[in-house]
Amino acid sequence: MLVKICGLKKAVDVQAAVENGADMIGFVFAKSKRNVSVEEAHQLAKNIPAAIKKVGVFVNPTEEELTEAIQKVPLDIVQLHGQESTEQANRTDVEVIKAFQVKNGIVPNNIKDYPNAYILLDAPAEEYEGGSGKTFDWEKINCNLLTTEKLIIAGGLNADNVTEAITRFSPFAVDISSGVETAGEKDPTKIKKFIKIVKGDEQ
Repeated sequence: MLVKICGLKKAVDVQAAVENGADMIGFVFAKSKRNVSVEEAHQLAKNIPAAIKKVGVFVNPTEEELTEAIQKVPLDIVQLHGQESTEQANRTDVEVIKAFQVKNGIVPNNIKDYPNAYILLDAPAEEYEGGSGKTFDWEKINCNLLTTEKLIIAGGLNADNVTEAITRFSPFAVDISSGVETAGEKDPTKIKKFIKIVKGDEQ
């Protein structure tokens, strides 16, 4: 089970994620309180081992914005949270995570339009609100519609509910941001506990 810690802005937070076994580290380039610039992400990425994937989170980016971040950070994965075209998502230079908002337990039909991407299910929002701390309605999801080897669960995860999410969905990875924060800042203790639970090192 892989873990993505998202919305990192400080070197100390990156260090906590790296030292405790995160598999992916997310930098938010979309409008957000966790937003970082390409240069800031580049500096933070210097402390991330090659084995840990660096993910850039975008909403309806231009091709120039994507290319700049991919090359300059550099990124291993782009995560798309808007209405990006299948053409933009079907990249060959890096892997892609396509995010979908689950409303009223309904998984959007156009998931099938992104066969090459990892599929991230998140809580609904009027605009990008990654790290809002909200879960979608897990009980209403028809898991048979999902290809779990490419499924990432996000939205409102924390140390108390992630085991249930894993049991219910058997995803490829789980993605957390606000669930490892205290007073709006990343909390190393929460990062460590969350990763240990996901990896089966703590009950």
